[in-house]
Amino acid sequence: MKNKHLNLLFVPALMVAFGLVACQPPQSIEDSAGNESVYGPVEKTYDLPEVSGTIYYVSPDGNAEADGTSLEAPTSIESALSRVVTGDAVVMRGGTYRSGNLIFNQGITIQPYQDEKPVLNGTLEATEWEQDENGLWFTRWDRLFPGEPESWWRPERNLEFTPLHRFNNDMVFVDGNILQSAGSKDELDEGTFFVDYDAQEIYIGQDPAGKKMEITAFRKAIFRTSGEAHGKENDGKGPVIRGLTVTQYPDTMVHIDGFYPQGHSADEAHGNDVVGTVFEDCTFSKSLRIGVFAIGDSMVMRNCKITDTNTEGLYVVASDDVLLEGNIFENNNIEKWTGFYPAAVKIFNQSHRVVCSENLIINHPHSNGLWYDVGNVDGVFVNNRVESVGSPEGPFRDDQVWPSSNGFFFEISKGVTVAGNDFVNNNQGMLILNSSGAKVYNNTFVNSRASFGRDERGSDPDHFGWHINTGPGVDERENHEFVNNLMVDTMGLEFPLLYVWQPSEMCERLNESTLQKFDNNVYVKMTKEENAAIALWSPADNEKCQTKISDPAELNELYGHFEANSKFFNGYDGALFTNVNPENLEVNSSFEGHIQASEIPENIKAAAGWSGEDAPFVGAR
Repeated sequence: MKNKHLNLLFVPALMVAFGLVACQPPQSIEDSAGNESVYGPVEKTYDLPEVSGTIYYVSPDGNAEADGTSLEAPTSIESALSRVVTGDAVVMRGGTYRSGNLIFNQGITIQPYQDEKPVLNGTLEATEWEQDENGLWFTRWDRLFPGEPESWWRPERNLEFTPLHRFNNDMVFVDGNILQSAGSKDELDEGTFFVDYDAQEIYIGQDPAGKKMEITAFRKAIFRTSGEAHGKENDGKGPVIRGLTVTQYPDTMVHIDGFYPQGHSADEAHGNDVVGTVFEDCTFSKSLRIGVFAIGDSMVMRNCKITDTNTEGLYVVASDDVLLEGNIFENNNIEKWTGFYPAAVKIFNQSHRVVCSENLIINHPHSNGLWYDVGNVDGVFVNNRVESVGSPEGPFRDDQVWPSSNGFFFEISKGVTVAGNDFVNNNQGMLILNSSGAKVYNNTFVNSRASFGRDERGSDPDHFGWHINTGPGVDERENHEFVNNLMVDTMGLEFPLLYVWQPSEMCERLNESTLQKFDNNVYVKMTKEENAAIALWSPADNEKCQTKISDPAELNELYGHFEANSKFFNGYDGALFTNVNPENLEVNSSFEGHIQASEIPENIKAAAGWSGEDAPFVGAR
């Protein structure tokens, strides 16, 4: 894994207190070119793009009537995007563009001019405020975005926690800080606002004097449509967007359009409308729905940051051969919706060969991390850092694995490689649910359980319709491998580090393990515990169809080919990691647990980018 520079909340004192760290200086790790790599956007000075067509210059105050072909006379961004054709570029001067619903359908480049900082902002400033008879401040506003929950949302379960006004999409910002919505004027305080949709008035619970007040005014920022736009047909080529900040939009901020399968779809049948979209060094923040929604093969998102979104940060649908690399995904579900299944990254609906490498997925107290959701095939999740997704302290139940907050979630899908990842302080580091063929090798789990689950979902239709039938059937959710993983408990967690689960009513039908290979793993509890359990295991020959495993040898007695070469350190005071740098959980080469490791298969090494000559090791690199 490349050395990445970031600010993390994993406290090094915790590691030192439990003797986790060897007294060695930090090591600098470089890539093959000798360059250190970073998470998130990289500051750059851009040359003019080398394109076959015209370069249009735009600025926040550009003249829409200007042709925009010279730096000295920029046009507006709206005007430029109405003119572009395949091979053109839009070069943006720095500043704030209060604009939106920017539609085009051509393969173009959008980037800053040199080192300037263009920002697409979905709000307008609200400058005219009045007080009503009760002293509440309000402004008249006709750009409103009322909303409602999806048809499958269950109010009987969730209305107590997620009132209906949360599904409206209006936002109010005070000096850049977002206010939360209220259900009535009576609920207002300094941190909230209320919308009277009938009167088209927005009320706040504070005096706006001397403050920068912004209210959402444009639904989307960019819509790359697959249909006709500005008199032109879709050219099928995705945009290249670099160095752009997009912020404060009520709905999906950037939308790459395409065919959305409504049933079984072969990989060659979808993802073809807009191919080759690229996002580099962009920031997407503060949206009440989705940061970036994309349909299209061969998309690349590299060194971007998506933060403060609500339902999804990045949503990839029915797309093949996608690469997500070096990105930061942070703080999804800012309105704390319940019953809605949010994820910082959702890969959905029969996407094939989506590779997620060296990303930082952090600080999601109310969201899942990265989720391959229904019908996906041959995913790759390698060398990522997943931290603070939910809480490692709960909740935990022995009769289910879901709902939960999962750092990495692979559901109703076929085939994934999970290798070289660090999972730190998560409610559930990894969940493989109702899927087949997960190869989980050489990951480090710190206060983050790993779970495999299967149940009867798919035997009968449910409220999500055909989705559940795009993955493996109920009797096909097997052939997983869990090898060379390091599982560490520094907190004295009440639940086991590993959970292999199925409901008791399926014990007779599914009486063989969902795993086909399970060995060479190391379990570490820093504080010695009496009656410690490292795993909760199903199926088992009892009424609950599950049993607690206190040592790998116990599991080996049940399955002679499982855990023969694994080890449990109950009360470990040695040096586990190489240094106190919280961004580097490289396992110390002298850690005695490495002796348990097996040779890493060549396909796993290739996916993770590891050298073929390395000696076997446990945990991530």
